[in-house]
Amino acid sequence: MSTEISSEDAGPVVVGETTDEHGAFPRLTDDQVAVLEVGGTRRSVRTGEVLIREGAPSNDFFVVLSGKVAVLDEGDRDGERRILRVHGPGRFLGELGLLEGQVAFYTAEAIEDGELLVTPAERVRELVAHDPVLSDLILRAYLLRRHLLIGLGSGFRIIGSCYSPDTLRLREFAMRNRLPHKWIDLERDERAEQLLRSLDIAPEDVPVVIWHGEKVLRNPTNTELARIVGLSVPNAAQDVFDLVVVGAGPAGLAASVYGASDGLNTVTLETIAAGGQASTSSRIENYLGFPAGISGSELAERAVIQADKFGARILVSAEVTGLTSEAGYHVLRLSDGGTVRGRSIVLATGARYRKLTVPGIAELEGTSVYYAATHQEAHMCGTDPVAIVGGGNSAGQATVFLAEHVSDVHLLIRNDDLGKSMSRYLVDQIEHHPHVTVHRHTEVREVRGKKYLDEVVVENNRTGEQATIRAHALFVFIGATPYTGWLADAIALDEHGFVVTGTDAALARGDGALQIGAALCGTLETSRPGLFAAGDVRSGSVKRVASAVGEGAMSVRQVHEYFERR
Repeated sequence: MSTEISSEDAGPVVVGETTDEHGAFPRLTDDQVAVLEVGGTRRSVRTGEVLIREGAPSNDFFVVLSGKVAVLDEGDRDGERRILRVHGPGRFLGELGLLEGQVAFYTAEAIEDGELLVTPAERVRELVAHDPVLSDLILRAYLLRRHLLIGLGSGFRIIGSCYSPDTLRLREFAMRNRLPHKWIDLERDERAEQLLRSLDIAPEDVPVVIWHGEKVLRNPTNTELARIVGLSVPNAAQDVFDLVVVGAGPAGLAASVYGASDGLNTVTLETIAAGGQASTSSRIENYLGFPAGISGSELAERAVIQADKFGARILVSAEVTGLTSEAGYHVLRLSDGGTVRGRSIVLATGARYRKLTVPGIAELEGTSVYYAATHQEAHMCGTDPVAIVGGGNSAGQATVFLAEHVSDVHLLIRNDDLGKSMSRYLVDQIEHHPHVTVHRHTEVREVRGKKYLDEVVVENNRTGEQATIRAHALFVFIGATPYTGWLADAIALDEHGFVVTGTDAALARGDGALQIGAALCGTLETSRPGLFAAGDVRSGSVKRVASAVGEGAMSVRQVHEYFERR
């Protein structure tokens, strides 16, 4: 439900309370309100009073006791605002950003006189950490609300050309960090140029990020965008940390949670966004403890909140470019020129999707060629047919997910056995889904389209026969390469670039000074003492979310053992 209103109106149009269809807008019980009232205050509110303003930090948790509050999208600069939601007595305001310290991506305004319970956000974070019933209610609602805000195109605007690498960079950063935003394509949206003129923005300044229809960032770096939305980024003054985790995928987040919960002063460095490759999965159905499945993004958000609960700091836009030593500490060099020092390091940089190299594909990346299949990519596809390349679990999960949103899914695999690298539960769903066609012994030879994908040229690798598949999006899941190029000669890697650990790493040291006992065999320690590897980046690891989480937890135990040895 959304209702457009003019900014010239005295106040929002009075509408009925939004129905709660998905559990995103639950009503608190009297007992739950009483719990929140400890440390909170009651106060009256008048029609038209702004409680939360888009683009500004929000430090309070509001419960509506009487009256009504509307959640608004401030729009661009056309004088129109949208009512996204209306909340009445018993409901609470806010979304995920309140728990993670981000700015608000919406405006909340009273549309009836009434009374509110106002509780400091810090108090709510404590309750989320210690009250399981209230925690589950609030966290589930906030996760769903973030998803709904993204789907509605609320938040900031990115204006730029689909052909611009910087536009693609900003969109990827926003999508991977699950930030509510709307992309306005200069090549397709007729309003784009008019909006740029109204803001006195020259064509050479794009891409731009616009907040609240007024605040403009001209081609910002990822770090600048992260700062303005409230994400933690590296700063010049850094302590010496007990544990530095490089990478915030499942292994890195697990190491962060367990390290901080064990009392280690922990910081996690992530280039783009928490969650790693797992966050690009629409639904993980075989992860222990979630019989109905869980999306990779929700798993990541829950882990981030859990890490924060124990005091771990997770920094984004923190790209590590080198590793040295100084005064007995490990020193990590960052791309912005800064450094981070630690007594121990866990490498959890994971692996990055391998790109498909065929004629025509580079021009379409980001507009209709994707390496992730989340709700945001599905939204951009509409109901048009899509093609998926790959035969592993990532391709299988994407196929099952997208088949529920688009008219046809063409799954392209190089061999004839769908179950060779894919879990059985996915194979069964794919083979019985009416919207999925599996093309065996098939490889992509070319993609065609001007601004957006129109068709994919494929070839049967046994007969050489070529065919054309009509598709308006191509999803690529053809394996991954380890993200270890920045390590250079700092530690031992195997022939494929994965980090060697345990006995093999000890042998690679080659200095003869360290006696390797039986207890050290099979550990996660690398050829550099005090440096550990966990998850997909480690040579010989099982490339699964659950095993990555397990290795992340194991690495912290071995960090403690390393400290004891020293």
